[in-house]
Amino acid sequence: MKKYLVCALAALTMTSMMVVGCGGGDKKAADKPAEKVLRVATEPSFAPFEFQKKGTNEITGFDIDLIKAVGTKAGYKVQIMNMGFDALIPALGTGNIDVAASGMTITDERKKAVSFTDPYYTSGLIVLVDKNNTTIKSIKDLEGKRIACQIGTTGEKKSRSVKGAKVTAFNTNVEATMELKNKGVDAVINDAPVVGYFLAQGGNEYAKTVGEVMEAEQYGFAVKKDSKLVGELNKAMAEVKKSGDYDKIYKTWFGEVKK
Repeated sequence: MKKYLVCALAALTMTSMMVVGCGGGDKKAADKPAEKVLRVATEPSFAPFEFQKKGTNEITGFDIDLIKAVGTKAGYKVQIMNMGFDALIPALGTGNIDVAASGMTITDERKKAVSFTDPYYTSGLIVLVDKNNTTIKSIKDLEGKRIACQIGTTGEKKSRSVKGAKVTAFNTNVEATMELKNKGVDAVINDAPVVGYFLAQGGNEYAKTVGEVMEAEQYGFAVKKDSKLVGELNKAMAEVKKSGDYDKIYKTWFGEVKK
């Protein structure tokens, strides 16, 4: 009987230890904070700000490197997804994404629908024409002409302000420049740094810019209207700039340190 009691007590003790051990493990796992994910959407045809690496599905570019640095600094795991440019603001409104990082110009009209971070890049618009074109020297010469642009952009807004112009808005910047190459339009209006990168990557074989850079524009990351996330991202961006990481990212994509 004594032996039986000793064995039973030992078994009970082992069972208790196992329960305590398992309970401790569960508690430890439960105490671990859930990973915060920042869902970032972009339209990847706006090099060097966002584009797909050749032969892969990986999205890269200045905006992507910057939002990853800012998001990480704010304590998030950054998740990048591909989305049409004109779908970005609606997706923020429905909560399907947290941030739109896609070379988006801060405008009063857009601020009615979303909130923007502090500006992170100053750009402007430029006119792109066929390399052999000698009649178009500025936007003033585009009256009554055929203009290509990307849908939903400030380039489209500017194009539609040209008197008598026939404007075709494409889903991507690539399609707009291809239309110029195929002689389907007389000009393309787009952001100056994007056009500059396009020319440097081989576009200068058939195209050139004319006139001056128009209307300085500031880019910002967009979030849902009045979201507290904008404050988190602004704080993180200030830290990224202070650390020198912003200058490193800028130099990677534009070949110089931002003045």
